[in-house]
Amino acid sequence: MAGALDELLSTEIVNRGMENSGPYAGSLSFSVRVRRGLPDFLNSVNLKYVKLGYSYLLSPVFYFLTAPVFIVIFSAQIGKLFIWQDFCPRCDPIGALFIVGLLGLIIYIYLDLSPRSTYLVDFACYRPPNELKISKDEFIELAKKSGKFNGAAIEFQRRALKNSGIGDETYMPRVVFQPGHKITLKDGREEAAMVMFGAVDDLLAATKIRPRDIRILIVNCGILNTTPSLSSMVINHYKLRHDIHSFNLGGMGCAAGIIAIDLAKDLLKAYPGCYALVVSTEVVSYTWYSGNDMDMLLPNCLFRIGAAAMLLSSCRSDRWRSKYELKQLVRTHRGMDNRSFKSIQLREDAERNQGLSVSKDLVEVGGHAIKANITTIGPLVLPVSEQVHFFTNLLFKKRNSPYIPNYKLAFEHACILATSKKVLDEIQKNLELTEEYMEASRKTLERFGNTSSSSVWYELAYLEANTRIKRGDRIWQLGFGSGFKCNSVVWKALGNVGKPERSPWIQDSN
Repeated sequence: MAGALDELLSTEIVNRGMENSGPYAGSLSFSVRVRRGLPDFLNSVNLKYVKLGYSYLLSPVFYFLTAPVFIVIFSAQIGKLFIWQDFCPRCDPIGALFIVGLLGLIIYIYLDLSPRSTYLVDFACYRPPNELKISKDEFIELAKKSGKFNGAAIEFQRRALKNSGIGDETYMPRVVFQPGHKITLKDGREEAAMVMFGAVDDLLAATKIRPRDIRILIVNCGILNTTPSLSSMVINHYKLRHDIHSFNLGGMGCAAGIIAIDLAKDLLKAYPGCYALVVSTEVVSYTWYSGNDMDMLLPNCLFRIGAAAMLLSSCRSDRWRSKYELKQLVRTHRGMDNRSFKSIQLREDAERNQGLSVSKDLVEVGGHAIKANITTIGPLVLPVSEQVHFFTNLLFKKRNSPYIPNYKLAFEHACILATSKKVLDEIQKNLELTEEYMEASRKTLERFGNTSSSSVWYELAYLEANTRIKRGDRIWQLGFGSGFKCNSVVWKALGNVGKPERSPWIQDSN
């Protein structure tokens, strides 16, 4: 038990200065500060998640191996119903059965019974107007002038901003700083319309897709859930078709973007040959907290305006124009654990101010969710050589020092949710990732802040703007959020991706 606690807790000796009174007046005073950190999840392996990963890997293999065999046997049995000698006396019955079986296999391929691939045709990230830019100093000044925070709350937010990794050119709605103003539903809807329509406009312009060609629509937003829904707002604005399959995902936090992609993938299998539009965003004005509880102030410092829109297709004729193909998607949910379930909550303080409460256990429970997720996705993405080394060590060597798979061999690029500098530092250390792998996440956090579920798309846009994506490259997107959930999706580049005409990053250089 002590060893497990040592992995989760780190200590720091703090010099508190000279004692001013009491029996120890005039002497130095020290205190020990205990911090919770990510578990060292690469050095401890839960075989349950390894088994789950291999079950995901072997299911389609079993399908591809058995389905043609059954069809050949079935075709051969049908062939026995015919008297071949009546039509061709010189025909060999075995050869005839082989021909029938081969025809059955051709029919199988023609009918396209195999699972369809999901293609990411293109995506777009919203760039807010320059008048919404805010520096860290301006943030603190506006917070002071709003009259909503006491001195301790202001100081807490100042320290949090200083250590957040966020730069001085992120975007915030100014309405949250207005003295005496209480955020209304109108404020939330206006912000949602601005970011969603901005992202979708850029996507439609880039793909030249007509709105009436979209048959599936999925919108995810964690906090703002209105009636009519945000997806209905998109349908109304773009006059989408009357038989559209529309879904609105709410309350699922920063991990909801990948959940929306998973839902779109399944719907494209059910309705092949159509387009799916996915819109991921968070309404910052509705996440804003105007109180003084320290555990509810951190989201104020991290969340910033942003949205992304993605166009997906399962039609093979769209492969030539698509940028990426979806290869793997793994979702992990730790909601059965009470600490994980309560780690991020929307609640009210004693003065009935609403905000997101972040528990002190967040980093620890988040680490366990990430550990479970990467252990599950490992068998799907790691090279065979790495898996052989892993199992050899697991079976024949000491369990307390297993072979650590090199996840850098599984992906050429990583887009890890840009939550905060501390979280990115911990993930980099535990996964032993290089600065090159972390560059997109750190640059996105600095330039755009934490844009919630759309963050991983700003990171992919950064890689595209710097022409890093080459044909065959694998991109790993990792998102995590309330629940507690951790989700991974792996894309494969279908070609060399050049610098796009529209990008939130390219405008910086113009």
